[in-house]
Amino acid sequence: MAENFRRAGALRERLHCQKRGPGDDGWGGVVDNGKGPFENAFASPISAGMRPRTGGEEVTAARLSGQQPYIVTVRNTSRTRQITTGWQLVDARNADRVFAITSPPADPDGKNQWLEFIAVEGKVS
Repeated sequence: MAENFRRAGALRERLHCQKRGPGDDGWGGVVDNGKGPFENAFASPISAGMRPRTGGEEVTAARLSGQQPYIVTVRNTSRTRQITTGWQLVDARNADRVFAITSPPADPDGKNQWLEFIAVEGKVS
């Protein structure tokens, strides 16, 4: 991790962390099965640093599409430790930018101060 992301001022992105909410049971009831629409997990967005990595290509339904992965750096807090690969991130300043989390958070330097994970720009499937 680059040293410049280890300062609070370098965490310039504001991201909403979203997880799936309760879904429909098919009979008009609500079931907390985590298959409902995405909803904000926290009341306020988190601050994050995002570094683009080398992109790739993916073939989906016989169509080639580019992917841009990012290394997301956040402070290690009780909120950010809850983030899993089933969640998504949404840019608080531009709701059209959605990031699928593809790796669980990891402590990059073993000091329990920062968490890093990989997120790919695009909708979660």
